Amino acid sequence: MSVRQVLHSAFSRQLPSLILCVLLPLPHLDAKTRPSAALDPGYVRALAAADHFLQAWQSGDVESGTALLSSHAKEAVTSDGVEAFFSAPVPGAYEIERGKLLKRGRYEFPVVLAMETAKGARARRHFSSIIVVNTGNNDWAVDKLP
Repeated sequence: MSVRQVLHSAFSRQLPSLILCVLLPLPHLDAKTRPSAALDPGYVRALAAADHFLQAWQSGDVESGTALLSSHAKEAVTSDGVEAFFSAPVPGAYEIERGKLLKRGRYEFPVVLAMETAKGARARRHFSSIIVVNTGNNDWAVDKLP
């Protein structure tokens, strides 16, 4: 028997085991790693509104951030409160976690705001949530500041 025939024979016997080793873990995927079902269009728009609002916060853009607030949020927070929220001394970062539907047209997204109190200082994390509502005509606005 030639070397080539020996290798081919050995590989042929090992191939089924190799395929089995690769395929066995697939059914045991964690639910978080499986592709999720299609998202509700409202969820996508609400998430986009939350992201745009937090981008405005990150860049210190009070005008854009205020434009994304619902009338209820504008009434609940004073203009000084909005200014204070957007005037971080050093630009921060944020994380938006998976949101949940509170009721039709209203979503809550847990967020983490990472902020430095001074240049070069260690960042602190602030855990909160942001609520986004459908204000009509597929317009979404932030109803509760983080």
